[in-house]
Amino acid sequence: MNSDRELFRHTLATLAYRAARALEDSPESFAGFDGTGRTPAQILAHMGDLFNWALSMAEGNQGWHNSEPLPWAEEQSRFFAALKALDTYLVSGERIHAPLDRLFQGPVADALTHVGQLAMLRRLAGCPIRGENYYVAEIATGHVGADLPAPIKPFK
Repeated sequence: MNSDRELFRHTLATLAYRAARALEDSPESFAGFDGTGRTPAQILAHMGDLFNWALSMAEGNQGWHNSEPLPWAEEQSRFFAALKALDTYLVSGERIHAPLDRLFQGPVADALTHVGQLAMLRRLAGCPIRGENYYVAEIATGHVGADLPAPIKPFK
């Protein structure tokens, strides 16, 4: 596998790690919190759509779908499944029909912004996430699920 694919896959793992931290231990009520016009459930549904779109572009059959949010736990699972599907395609060695830099600047960068929104909304909703030093976090290429290792250096 080439180094561009590996770096892109590591970026997906980083995004998954940060998203999982922004979502972990969030109460069901957080899904409907309306602090900015879009609820966390709507934001997360959009994030899942971003990675379904990225996969469709990678496969060469670009398509977009706006999903209605599922119940909170199901929406989280759908998001991580979409990330996993894209990562699995990248591992397959199949031709990527879209430039990786475009996939990064479009769906990946958008999703990173939304992870920040979710973290900010957690604080506004009164259920903030615990900060940590992400530089030393145990993030591994291919690990794009919600199951996380413990933080190595959480902030107090």
